[in-house]
Amino acid sequence: MDETPKDTSVIRKSDTEGVPPSGPPPNSNKTAQQMPEQLVARAIAPIKPEFLRPPPPSRTVTIFNAKANQSQSTLVKEKKSKRQLKRERRQEKKSALNLCPEIAKTGDVNACAYKDKCCFNHDIEGFMAQKPADLEGECPFVRLDTRCPYGLVCRFAGTHKDGASAATADVLKKSSEVNGLSKDVQKLLWKNKMRFAKADAAIKSLGLTGPNWKTKKLVEEEDEVFLDGSHAAGETELKKVANESVDGSECPATLSEADNIEEACATDEHRPLKKAKSVVDEKCFDEAENGATDLEKDIEKNSTETESVHTANDVPEEPDRSLNIHPREKKLIDFREKLYLAPLTTVGNLPFRRVCKILGADVTCGEMAMCTNLLQGQASEWALLRRHSSENLFGVQICGAYPDTVARTVELIDKECTVDFIDINMGCPIDIVVNKGAGSCLLSKPLRMKSIIQAASSTVDKPITVKVRTGFFEGKNRIDSLITDIGSWGATAVTIHGRSRQQRYSKLADWNYIYQCAQKAPRSLQVLGNGDIFSYVDWNNHLSDCPELSACMIARGALIKPWLFTEIKEQRHWDISSGERLNILKDYVRFGLEHWGSDRKGVETTRRFLLEWLSYTCRYIPVGLLDVIPQRMNWRLPSYHGRDDLETLMTSDSAADWIRISEMLLGKVPDGFTFAPKHKSNAYDRAENG
Repeated sequence: MDETPKDTSVIRKSDTEGVPPSGPPPNSNKTAQQMPEQLVARAIAPIKPEFLRPPPPSRTVTIFNAKANQSQSTLVKEKKSKRQLKRERRQEKKSALNLCPEIAKTGDVNACAYKDKCCFNHDIEGFMAQKPADLEGECPFVRLDTRCPYGLVCRFAGTHKDGASAATADVLKKSSEVNGLSKDVQKLLWKNKMRFAKADAAIKSLGLTGPNWKTKKLVEEEDEVFLDGSHAAGETELKKVANESVDGSECPATLSEADNIEEACATDEHRPLKKAKSVVDEKCFDEAENGATDLEKDIEKNSTETESVHTANDVPEEPDRSLNIHPREKKLIDFREKLYLAPLTTVGNLPFRRVCKILGADVTCGEMAMCTNLLQGQASEWALLRRHSSENLFGVQICGAYPDTVARTVELIDKECTVDFIDINMGCPIDIVVNKGAGSCLLSKPLRMKSIIQAASSTVDKPITVKVRTGFFEGKNRIDSLITDIGSWGATAVTIHGRSRQQRYSKLADWNYIYQCAQKAPRSLQVLGNGDIFSYVDWNNHLSDCPELSACMIARGALIKPWLFTEIKEQRHWDISSGERLNILKDYVRFGLEHWGSDRKGVETTRRFLLEWLSYTCRYIPVGLLDVIPQRMNWRLPSYHGRDDLETLMTSDSAADWIRISEMLLGKVPDGFTFAPKHKSNAYDRAENG
């Protein structure tokens, strides 16, 4: 670990105010002729002149193809039907390279219980003849003193040792990773037979299924028209409409039960109808359901009797709100001055979080999972909730558009997973999420936000946190008008990303607005800031400028330089060498092979996620190359070279060079391999969104 150069200037806050948005990389020849202060003012990285070089003819390569001479690449492929894709998957499983997992573990052809009916190949000799050569290095399971669960199909089979059983490795993996989806729960979710007694009771107690739910929706739509239409209503008018609707949300006790049932049926038209259950079926299902308690059965029995006998003169009973958990009775988490790794889509997977834990992260959170996919039992979505034993303070982030969906998901996670808190995403700017009414779309619907937070906090006793942006449209911030209410709705903490939905990730985060919201927040609500934290100087400045701020969430800064957590804890600028950076990548690869598997599929999955991460790490500029420190998130990078060949390779923004780094760790890529990064983090929203 090299010390920080003494002749390096330190950047001030005023140097970055009013900088232009990110654009194309500057010309290195012109950059060398300008002073560092001039470069900083133009948001150009002030790299020392001796490391600058002329830009290559084609700087950015976003797509890499291992077969450059493929003539079929220019042809337009026809879209295949589901039946064709299914047939191809079956044929692929029957190929020689897809050996049966049971046979691969034991090496015995008779180990598979399905015999000839198995959909995988049972020819060991044919598999060994076509199996590619083993990769260099040691099998990640050998370090754990266990037998590799992948057996013959492992890409490191030559390093396997005899003695331990494959079952031991499976047990070890299950003990180190939790929050998996069991087959029994998945089948109940597939058949729509999972009970959500707590969530349904909470929704009913909040009046979100009764006759007044239509009134709430009408006021909410009116509020949305003000925001998305003429924008004539100011913040005071919107808040007035919201307050009037809340005041009128109390369910009157003069409505008949018949009207109540009629209105409830009208609100459930969007849900699939269920067939009526007989008494025998109900008893059988009650015996099969392990999670049902006597209290849940009594509630369901009473509600069934009430629905079966009703008249026009009956008055619905007022729900017993004394059973709801008071916010003060909830288990609280103190986020103050803790290093919080933000939930990061695609790259923030379990192996990456393990790397960040080693480098000093205190709080970790899983990738954003959609509520509807979790309730449908999708295994790929449930994989986002997995937790490693090293994550001592861990939460999951969910995203939903309706209070009943979120409440049921929260109850399901509370039953099946081991988490310390549940975070609700109300700031995701992605179009596919916003168009469904979730994510940052909720910023324009304060009543929907209130219903979701109240329903979630009333369902479970775990802390409920919220992540939001400053507002939907740029220049129309509105979280400051809601910050006092978010705590009373049941949230224990709120994270504010200092950008609007329309900004996406462009321009600088508005930390002055985050300070304003933190000062307005009640003491019971912890406020965390998020946006452009890239050094321990940024961390210290934000916490010192606003004592009301509990902590800061670190997102892209951790993707570009995950050792940022070490810098903050040790209060120094770490001039990390290329060898130390390569060791971090080696740890990630080892964790990835343990998580996704050491077979052919697991190796390629690890490679894909490694390349996604490398598309961020190439933006890091070593401290020893800068004239001004620390590096800022919005700086544009001129063409430069590192202090050695490996450091130069790591600074490249070409996907072909990222492939070379992956081949150093995972061997040659297969034929026909292509890669294009998923994220464009500096993208600005389209014109039709405002």
